[in-house]
Amino acid sequence: MRALLLILILIVLALIAAVATGFVDISQIRGAKAPQISATHNGVQAKGGQTPAFDVQTGSVEIGTKNATVTVPALEVKRPANQVQANITNAQ
Repeated sequence: MRALLLILILIVLALIAAVATGFVDISQIRGAKAPQISATHNGVQAKGGQTPAFDVQTGSVEIGTKNATVTVPALEVKRPANQVQANITNAQ
């Protein structure tokens, strides 16, 4: 149960992030109308009404490759002078 709740929370956060960054644009194109309700001795009846309609525009991600020249810094390790002298003394 906790795992399901965690997944739902992550989905909601992802949806909020997508709308906030402009990756998803949701606009309502048709409003909702409530049905007309009538109560009789036979029960309650509902007539009419409509659900809202939405237009959803999503962004796109393009993936590709390209050639590029990248300079990579050279790394040189130098030992301290007293370290080299100590190694020479120990080797004799």
